[in-house]
Parts: sequence; C-alpha cells; structure tokens
Amino acid sequence: MLELPEVVTLSKQANDTLNGKTITQVFNATKPHKFTFYNGDPLEYPELLTGKKFLSAKGYGMFVDFFLSDGTIINIGDGTIVRYYNKEEKVPANYQLLLTFDDDSFLVFTVAMYGFIGVYPDGVIENKYHRMSTSSLSPLDDRYTFREFDKLFAEAKKTLTAKALLATEQRIPGVGNGVVQDILLNAKIHPKQKVLALSDDRKKDLFHSLKDTLKEMTFEGGRDTQPDLYGNNGGYKTLLSARTWKKPCPHCGGALMKEAYLGGSVYYCTQCQKIDEPK
Repeated sequence: MLELPEVVTLSKQANDTLNGKTITQVFNATKPHKFTFYNGDPLEYPELLTGKKFLSAKGYGMFVDFFLSDGTIINIGDGTIVRYYNKEEKVPANYQLLLTFDDDSFLVFTVAMYGFIGVYPDGVIENKYHRMSTSSLSPLDDRYTFREFDKLFAEAKKTLTAKALLATEQRIPGVGNGVVQDILLNAKIHPKQKVLALSDDRKKDLFHSLKDTLKEMTFEGGRDTQPDLYGNNGGYKTLLSARTWKKPCPHCGGALMKEAYLGGSVYYCTQCQKIDEPK
C-alpha cells in the first residue's frame, strides 16, 4: 500500500520520467474491480485525458497528484500501483487504467485489494483525506518538530494505543500500518501501548524514531515490500513485515510475534517492545 516513503519516491520518479509526455490513448479497465474507486465516470476518462501533457507530479500523505496541461489532475491513493513501461515491453493482461504516450511508452494503473484513481478536469479535489495530506506538515519536513508531534497526545483519549495514534485516522498523513511496524520497533514501543502512559522521554523516543525511520525508508526509495514506478521494490529492508516476522528480532535476537489488531496485522518483539505501565 502507498505510504509516505513510496509516495515521495513515486512522485520523484514520475517527474524524472513522465514530464513532457503527451497522452495519446486511454484504455479503461480490462475487467471490473469492485474495490477500485474512481472520481466520476471512468468511461469519460479517454475524452478528458487524451491530448493532455504531463507537467509534474507531487506526493503528500498517501496521495500522488499528476498535473496535466489545462489544469487537469490525475490523483491516486492508497492501494493503487502505477507502473511505467517502455514501448518494447508487453502490456499486462489486467489493469484498471492504461495511458499511452507520444513516444509509445505507457503507464498502467492496477489495484489488487482496493484503491483510488481519480481524474479532475478542473483541478479541484474535494476529498477530506487529500485535504489533510496537502495541508499537514510532513514528518519528513525539518519544521516537523517534537512540539508539533506532541499535539497528538493532547487530543488523545486514555484508550488510544501507539498503533492507533500513528496509523489510524491519518493523524500523520502517509503513516499507516506498513511503516508503523519499524517505527515502533526502533522506538521499542509496543503497538498496544497506551500512549498517555508514556513518559516524556518515551514520547521523544517515538518522535525520533518516526522521523529517522521515515527518512531512511524514503532515502532508500521506499520499502522492499512495495514496487516503485518501474516495478522494482524499494531498497529499504523492512525489519518487521509478513516477510520477516518468523525470524529473530534484528535488534536483540528475541522472538517476534504477529497479531491481528485494529483491522490489520501487527508485528512486535517480545523482548524489545514491552508495555509501559502508568506510574
């Protein structure tokens, strides 16, 4: 799923590769996918997009916006995979949208579980979470300080846990269940830890882990569990994921656990990530 490191990577790659290309043809989904969500009628996308030129791309939170000529925007969200192909490469059998360019290369949008693909001919995106993403300060920004992070605790309920704080309701746009696993491991904080029981020092541990882990993930071109624009997985080797949880903890060698929690799986070290009790 698209999270902040992948969003930043994808937008940079799109700026390097797509800018200046003109869309020559638009092909709709090869077969219906009930959990692909569009803005408006996708059958109108050929008329809306053909002849438009790619100008730039920008990523924020869990969204990437592709800016086209005449003010049109293509917007993708969490769950949508975008892959660029050179003209000599084979067109995949299944996709939810395909754009061809004037150099015969093409761009393919696919959705596995669920995802969003939107075309906005007037450039106006009325979406609560997109608005939150564009208006919020990214934790990758140097201006995102501990004071900014600490505001999350002022609004927290007694039952709020570390995973919920970081990965639900887009309190920090672009931080979801994928990246939060390594963030919590590096901070040595349990996913079910009640955040109001954390000391100020432990809050700072979490803050620094949030910043440092996301920066490393982004510097390495995203996580090794997620593909980039060219179909290559990112260079950041995840510490906690479906691929690694049966191995020993990379920090202490202890046993890793997997549990279902808050609508997804959480992974944690039984030794590193103890629950702090309120004092």
